[in-house]
Amino acid sequence: MNTVLNKKVRFEKLNLIDYQQAWDYQEKLLAENVGIKAHNRNAPADQQRSTTNHLLFCQHPHVYTLGKSGHPDNLLVDATQLAEIEATYYKINRGGDITYHGPGQLVGYPILDLENFFTDIHRYMRTLEEAIILTCADYGLSAGRIDGLTGVWLDFETLQNPRKICAMGVKCSRWVTMHGFAFNVNTDLSYFGHIVPCGITDKAVTSLQQEFGRELPMAEVEEKVKGHLAELFGMEWV
Repeated sequence: MNTVLNKKVRFEKLNLIDYQQAWDYQEKLLAENVGIKAHNRNAPADQQRSTTNHLLFCQHPHVYTLGKSGHPDNLLVDATQLAEIEATYYKINRGGDITYHGPGQLVGYPILDLENFFTDIHRYMRTLEEAIILTCADYGLSAGRIDGLTGVWLDFETLQNPRKICAMGVKCSRWVTMHGFAFNVNTDLSYFGHIVPCGITDKAVTSLQQEFGRELPMAEVEEKVKGHLAELFGMEWV
């Protein structure tokens, strides 16, 4: 356990950024924190160093990502068709199956040392979901969870027309997290037609734009999500 707890979080808005570039940046930040923790294991108390928490917000050009437990068959297009729709494809090291990222989607990458907060991955995932659920509530939408399925859903109680509005997938190394959530704000949902989203065949995807019939201000949504994350985790922004 860290002897130097730090709930301060550095927030960065990366705007529209290539997926590989953002992934490499996450890996760099994660490696820095893992290195600090390795140092602390053998260092005397007066030489302990604090890890650094980060929250990255961004959007990506059209891209499909397949988690380590996913099935490649859930990508329904080949390389030629990917080029035609101007999308790329990556197999990555997070949990979960296949998902889509693109413009109009708020992607959040918390690189947190959970020893600064709580060492419970299940609780971590539920807390990320809760920030999105609260944001949906800010807009008058009732969102929640479906047993056995990660992410945030609309029509989650009656299941008459369940629609996923936010997908999640994370990696954790020595209690340091990376990857995160993808919240459909003004997302082009047609791109989900080229995959079996998260490997789920019998449920739809949606966005705030789809639900309201109009685009929502991305900066406003970002501030709401950021505020709920800060309150739920007890973060201090730096």
